[in-house]
Amino acid sequence: MLAAGLLLGASTVHAQSGGPGPWDRQAAAAYLDQRVDWWSGWETAARERGTFCVSCHTTGPYGLARPMLQPPAGAGGAARVERALLESVTTRVDHWNEVGPFYNDERYGAPKTSQSRGTEAILNALVLARHDERADTLGDRTVRAFDNLWALQGTGEADEGAWPWLHFNLAPWESDEGPYHGAALAAVAVGLAPDGYRARPDVRDNVARLGDYLRRGLDAQPPFNRAMALWASGGLPDLLTTAQRQAVVDEVAGLRRQDGGWSLSSLGTWERRDGTPVATGSDGYATGLVTLALQQAGLARDHEAVAGGLDWLVRNQTPDGSWPASSLNREHDPASDRGRFMRDAATAYAVLALTAKDGR
Repeated sequence: MLAAGLLLGASTVHAQSGGPGPWDRQAAAAYLDQRVDWWSGWETAARERGTFCVSCHTTGPYGLARPMLQPPAGAGGAARVERALLESVTTRVDHWNEVGPFYNDERYGAPKTSQSRGTEAILNALVLARHDERADTLGDRTVRAFDNLWALQGTGEADEGAWPWLHFNLAPWESDEGPYHGAALAAVAVGLAPDGYRARPDVRDNVARLGDYLRRGLDAQPPFNRAMALWASGGLPDLLTTAQRQAVVDEVAGLRRQDGGWSLSSLGTWERRDGTPVATGSDGYATGLVTLALQQAGLARDHEAVAGGLDWLVRNQTPDGSWPASSLNREHDPASDRGRFMRDAATAYAVLALTAKDGR
């Protein structure tokens, strides 16, 4: 357990030591289901064999968060929309060598094929590992998804332990820092996988290379990615050194705003393409991510930073069940489908933070 005596200044928000107040789980589930239901039928997201792509903002976070809003169960107990996501992912895992990448070199330019494969391999493993973690059994398809993942892990001097990752100059995921973000998600997936998967002799070296990559690259990352690594370290205790973990805890806890939340704008240096200012107020994505990461680092729910973050999340859930967040790339109509992408991620990470005591 890490030291909990962080000095965060006089302007802090306190929550009761018993945990956050009430929040609407059903509304959060309904919002998430509605968004992925739309995504699964959106022509732009459609792929071969009736599948749809897994995104960093909507379907990927959904696959992590939605199982936390229902009792642990197998696929038969999952929500209808969640089952659709699982079926899409498993179809692509089963036909990995037959389906095309989300984005290919022919249409989008090299190296989009390799970037797509690396990104999808990580997200497929992440979605299936979360499902298996809740069902408390490691499925054959999840092992296959990890096999696909490890086959693409970099072995060169610069990328050893990492994966190619989509780069469309879109912050905070598909940008220069994207490969580190993806590697952190891969570490989350490994940490979630049940039945001692990470200790299996056939994957031990891969996991070690992943940890080496995340440790040696940590200092060069923005706070956003450092928080990702901190989150991943909850499932892989040896992922970061004790000093690294404490340094990230101190850093991200120190970025908390007076209202108890965090702003995504403070977790990196970003400018919008359209010249409009990046929102600087607290948002659900940053607050959810950091509060989740601090809990995974060992801080209790009654710790000042964690309690303040959870309290902010409880107070800022909107009537439709979601949490607010806005694009780092351009100003969007917040009521539009594209304008909700960051809200989708925010809602999923808020759920993850609020349910963290029930599991990773």
